[in-house]
Amino acid sequence: MTKRVLITGITGMVGSHLADFLLANTDWEIYGLCRWRSPLDNIHSLLPLINSGKRVHLLYGDLRDYLSIHEALKKSQPNYVFHLAAQSYPKTSFDSPLDTFETNIQGTANVLEALRKNDIDAITHVCASSEVFGRVSKEKLPIDEECSFHPASPYAISKVGTDLIGRYYAEAYNMNVMTTRMFTHTGPRRGDVFAESSFAKQIAMIEEGLIPPIVKTGNLDSLRTFADVRDAVRAYYMLVTINPIPGAYYNIGGSYTCSIRDMLNTLIGMSSIKDIEIQMDAERLRPIDADLQVPNTEKFKKITGWEPVISFEQTMTDLLNYWRLRVKSGQGFLTR
Repeated sequence: MTKRVLITGITGMVGSHLADFLLANTDWEIYGLCRWRSPLDNIHSLLPLINSGKRVHLLYGDLRDYLSIHEALKKSQPNYVFHLAAQSYPKTSFDSPLDTFETNIQGTANVLEALRKNDIDAITHVCASSEVFGRVSKEKLPIDEECSFHPASPYAISKVGTDLIGRYYAEAYNMNVMTTRMFTHTGPRRGDVFAESSFAKQIAMIEEGLIPPIVKTGNLDSLRTFADVRDAVRAYYMLVTINPIPGAYYNIGGSYTCSIRDMLNTLIGMSSIKDIEIQMDAERLRPIDADLQVPNTEKFKKITGWEPVISFEQTMTDLLNYWRLRVKSGQGFLTR
């Protein structure tokens, strides 16, 4: 019988790339949970399949509405669940902490409780975040799974809750739930509230003469290990299909580490405009920052055999070209 999968957050960067991967590499029926008002830009290539009812199906719901989640699971009856939906912007969480907590913590509990109440024995991936580790001392690098949590934003706090709820349901109810702490991952479709995507968008707008040759930035001294979103979704697929261990928790991330400053210089170096100025914008600074995000991913690699294969340079090239196409389309954009 054909397997069925539910992806919460299918319209996001990761959810849409995961749907693309599953379409290309499996014969699964794909159900995507989204809000009725969610933009469909990231899944525009899937719309013909959705409209024809072939392989990809949208279910409308909201993580904060338990009944809608219960109904979505009842309709989809998944063999696999990828719980990716979240309020995922750390900077925004400082302005909207309660919304972030409700969406990410209560929303995760709603998904897992609805699975339990529907008696659905699905292999479930709960997506936490490397932000749970927060402010880590240099002595603890690279960060392994047992590093203590020190969240540095309301978003990070919410993801601590997400992580622990996933593990709780695995232990308390014998559900096959696994949690991941994915470190920085990016590429085409990355939201413009994230640093590297904001930089790429600004450069694309500069190239089109829409804004002055100035890239506005926040903290450039943070250290990040970058992965490509397409490597990330392949990792998630391997998580649920290769030796899934109930209650397991894994760090996942790329292999290229650099400062935000070096990442920005890489993007600027790819531009045809060579006199771009870098200007710090205080509005882009977080009140507190998780400034050392370097993972130890050996545990996950040992279990699954996964390795990242897309280079940092290719990821940055694809991200910049994504924004070039969008800017050339004539759409209007905020200069954030």
